[in-house]
Amino acid sequence: MQVLHVHSEKRVVSSFITESVNTDAGTVRTVLSKLAKAGLVLTTRGRGGSSALARRADQINLLDIYNAVTSQPVFLIHGHAVQRKCTVSRHHKQTMRCVLADCQRSFEASLAERKLADIVDPMRRVG
Repeated sequence: MQVLHVHSEKRVVSSFITESVNTDAGTVRTVLSKLAKAGLVLTTRGRGGSSALARRADQINLLDIYNAVTSQPVFLIHGHAVQRKCTVSRHHKQTMRCVLADCQRSFEASLAERKLADIVDPMRRVG
């Protein structure tokens, strides 16, 4: 998303993004597909295909992006079996679910307050 905003005046192909963020092409295509499905990116396929932001960067918040590409919460609870003889083990997961749910809500609220433009525009000034 940052690459698409910074280079919005160009036709941005996935190979350019792949090189820019130093990852493999499959990952870039997967993420672009998720972003397009969420209505955040417009893509054209085939030879000469490219991607662009579907809306202005000041209209896309970071929570939109997070929700488009993430399938799990940031904070997860371990999957170890409960030891019935241990008071801590019996109650730990429920206790942590409450704590981590609060953390997740705070994290998402923070993302919702920030726009893509808020994090990219300072880069443009620095160069």
